[in-house]
Amino acid sequence: VANRLSVLSRDVSSALRGSSARERIYNVQEVKGRTLEVRLTRAAEDGSFPTEEALKRLLKLNAPVGGVIGGANMYEMRIAGADLIEITVPQAAEEALVKDALAKSMTIVRRRVDPDGVSEISITPQGTSRIILEAPGEPDPQRLKDILSRDGRMTFNLVNSDPSAIAAAQRGVIPPGYRLLSGPGTGDLLVRDIPEIVGSDVANAAQGFDERNRPQINFRLNGNGAKKFYETTRTNTGKLFAIVLDDVIMSAPNINEPIPGGQVRITGSFTQQEAIDLAAIIEAGEMPAKLQFLDQRTVSPTLGQDSISAGYTAAVIGLAAVAVFMVLAYGTLGFFAVLSLAANIILIFAGLSGIGATLTLPGIAGIILTIGMAVDANVLVFERIREEQNDGRSPWTATQAGYERALSTIMDANITTLIAASILYLLGSGPVKGFAVTLSIGIVTSVFTAYVVTRMITVGWMKLMKPKRFNI
Repeated sequence: VANRLSVLSRDVSSALRGSSARERIYNVQEVKGRTLEVRLTRAAEDGSFPTEEALKRLLKLNAPVGGVIGGANMYEMRIAGADLIEITVPQAAEEALVKDALAKSMTIVRRRVDPDGVSEISITPQGTSRIILEAPGEPDPQRLKDILSRDGRMTFNLVNSDPSAIAAAQRGVIPPGYRLLSGPGTGDLLVRDIPEIVGSDVANAAQGFDERNRPQINFRLNGNGAKKFYETTRTNTGKLFAIVLDDVIMSAPNINEPIPGGQVRITGSFTQQEAIDLAAIIEAGEMPAKLQFLDQRTVSPTLGQDSISAGYTAAVIGLAAVAVFMVLAYGTLGFFAVLSLAANIILIFAGLSGIGATLTLPGIAGIILTIGMAVDANVLVFERIREEQNDGRSPWTATQAGYERALSTIMDANITTLIAASILYLLGSGPVKGFAVTLSIGIVTSVFTAYVVTRMITVGWMKLMKPKRFNI
């Protein structure tokens, strides 16, 4: 609730500021328990305060929580005095806020610790206010805690760079509407309380490199954010523009000219991992509530060793059975298919390693399934070669025709499976995504090894041995 009222305070400041100096309603705010007090500070010439107009604007900030149909109002707003408006979070809304915060926190936690969706992170609720996070294969639990401990509140604020004002603020005399913040490499700066752009205006963020190959954070603003960014840079040329994350100034570049497009970057003394983590925090968005760490346990991998051993055993048995069948059914060509199958498995592991995926039991299941699917393409080719050879064609002609005429069938079958795997990845989570990732990589490598690797081995053998006929 306190976090929600803190966010509301910024919205109240923006609503009462209006679109011009003439529309501005001056105020100060204070949070007391479940209530935000908004006290107007500047009266009209007749001594009255524009409380009715202020309340009218603030009512637009109210919205149902817990669902549009049957949901409680987020806030209760009332005029509590000639110059005072009270905004209270009622008990019903507080309960709905807790449920909403739990659901949103789980989503943001997943986006932060597994932005690519390939690590098979398990995130489950416990009761109404706890989250259990399981991260298989994570070597650095402290890194996860550091990522999740950040609020992720990102803002773009204009800066008052007057040295005398900064010096006065350092002595405790801070002008209204400003805060004294600092950051690595920027020193103390006076930034406006009301941001020009907020984290919800960020469309995506990723780690990149600058011209000197140093890690940086690149991110793109959405349509609304890009428009506000352009207007701010157009009307404030020559001023400093601070990029603030959790009340720490990440960067404070000078606005040299209007910047269209909404492409922004943050440079600094980051390591590559720090830049990756910060990009994940920025893209995931602000936590709806502060997370507190209650317990941390490291579970020995030996607890699941039986299941893993069974999975490996199944994979070896499956590979051996396929190898025996292929050699018995297709002779030398079948042996070449087994070699390409081994290359296929190596490529799958290389692909999983390249994207940083964690291999767990569903992933092993995906590899076992891929073993069976991988030889399917070879079977189609070899059967076609057998038909061509039975029609009297030479091994060279039969091989060329077999690969060319089987290609469309191979592609149709694998594209269909790839579509199914993509749907699993998009709609699933955790282990389901891990299975889908392994299966997708396996489909691509299967087509490559069957159509390229097996063919290359076969052609090389034919050039060397010059067979008169395939024994298939």
